[in-house]
Amino acid sequence: MAERRTYSIAELGPRYKWIALSNTTLGMLIATINSSIVLIALPDIFKGIGINPLEPANTSYLLWMIMGFLVVTAVLVVSFGRLGDMYGRARMYNLGFAVFTVSSIMLAVTWFDGDAAALWLIGWRIVQGIGGAFLMANSSAILTDAFPANQRGLALGMNGVAAIAGSFLGLVVGGVLAPVDWNLIFLVSVPFGVIGTIWAYLKLHDTGIRKHARMDWWGNITFAVGLIAVLVGITYGIQPYGSSPTGWGSPMVLTCLIGGLAVLVAFVVIESKVDNPLFRLSLFKIRSFTWGNIANLTASLGRGGLQFILIIWLQGIWLPQHGYTFEQTPLWAGIYMLPMTVGFLLAAPTSGILADRIGSRMLASGGLALTALTFLLLIILPVNFDYWAFAAILLVNGIGMGMFSSPNRAEVMNSLPADARGSGAGMMTTFQNAAMVLSIGFFFSLIIAGLSSSLPSTMSAGLTAHGVPAESAAQIAHLPAVAVLFAAFLGYNPIQQLLGGQLSSLPPDQASFLTGRSFFPNLISGPFQSGLAVAFGFAIAVCLIGAVASLLTKDTRRANGESVGEELAAVAGESGGGPSELVSPSSER
Repeated sequence: MAERRTYSIAELGPRYKWIALSNTTLGMLIATINSSIVLIALPDIFKGIGINPLEPANTSYLLWMIMGFLVVTAVLVVSFGRLGDMYGRARMYNLGFAVFTVSSIMLAVTWFDGDAAALWLIGWRIVQGIGGAFLMANSSAILTDAFPANQRGLALGMNGVAAIAGSFLGLVVGGVLAPVDWNLIFLVSVPFGVIGTIWAYLKLHDTGIRKHARMDWWGNITFAVGLIAVLVGITYGIQPYGSSPTGWGSPMVLTCLIGGLAVLVAFVVIESKVDNPLFRLSLFKIRSFTWGNIANLTASLGRGGLQFILIIWLQGIWLPQHGYTFEQTPLWAGIYMLPMTVGFLLAAPTSGILADRIGSRMLASGGLALTALTFLLLIILPVNFDYWAFAAILLVNGIGMGMFSSPNRAEVMNSLPADARGSGAGMMTTFQNAAMVLSIGFFFSLIIAGLSSSLPSTMSAGLTAHGVPAESAAQIAHLPAVAVLFAAFLGYNPIQQLLGGQLSSLPPDQASFLTGRSFFPNLISGPFQSGLAVAFGFAIAVCLIGAVASLLTKDTRRANGESVGEELAAVAGESGGGPSELVSPSSER
């Protein structure tokens, strides 16, 4: 690659850090909006391309549309962060904006139907995930380079606000645009992508330490193969296998999980022996980096599947019971979840500012403890709840996540050596995104297990009582619980989907009642609540583990507010060494 000049912060002037913050915030916002915008729009997408996603042959399309973006970003962010350390973080970030924009255009102009359209969309979603990985891997490192240590909490907090807020705003934007034309959910990103790409090219400059080195190809290959295998195993573990409601016992899933873990063990061995590893294992000698990442991992495990569970709760049970048709529920589920976004928007910047002044440990730990409390309140809450109680819990949940997110990210980034901020940020994002996929699979599996234990008998009795022949009712009741969950998640009328042509043979009043707004929500409420208690119990446990891990970090904030350029110069003078020897003086080794 052609060499581009590296600037000092002093050369770029005091306004540069705000330019870096605004551009990286835009990048994170559109990346995370696109990670969730598809969730609400899936019914319109599949209707537009002429595929029924609930048919067993099409389930893999559905899963990869949901999970593909997360899997790709989880796998690639470390490699792309490493490339940023080697060739320039601004350059790699700008490349990500361009890739993201081109893929958004290609998604918006889909002209196929059927299987070809599904494969086209999944393929370009993967490319879009590649662009998103470039953005996610380098945005935190760019901000850490641009801001002095006593302002990084604020900067990373604002960036974190965009990341989390985008994942919730995507639900609303998708719900509004998809019914008009599903292509619009991809087209809406294009103007922002074009502006962001040009703006990043003209205004963002590399200010950090570059460390040119040979690429760790064996490390890259084993990491990618191992992590992809594990995440694919988790993704397919949600699907039924034989007579089992989930696929965790399937040979394919077990092969992916066991084989993937074995390859990841080989990856760790390789990284301990090569000169320029993809994963700098020595970073784990830094106390704040290690415990901060453990806290981030457990927090992501706790809250990763929350969004999906709340969508199913609202769309499958609460909204139909309160006058909304199943077709209306995707949009309104996004709207009714906004208190969580509001809580996060209030807490994340504030906690970032406070972390710069008083340190991050107590804020991050308190935030996760507060989040654990909200999971307990959600367990206690009746399935058919009063909305204002639900909204208050979501608001406090968002506040707890905001209190944790900004201080935790600032703590980890402050602890990193100047020449490892890209790969360190990539490692942090990998742990977060991989934990999100694992959390989704785990939460879904727990809910499916809860449904499978009691739903068949409840559904069979309910259908028989309203005129469905006993043989047909028993057959429908023993269909995989995941089909019921996906139907509710996609805004389909679950009973209408399950009964299909049999509805025409029932008396009109019975058919109307079975497909109405009360039968299915009342049918699923009890089994759903038992699964919910187990899933949220797990979330409480991992959030409390994360709270303890946050307490074990060491505050790495600076009291003097020196610029990063001055900071690096001072470290270089003290060490008398080259860039590879630079270590943040606040790090504890």
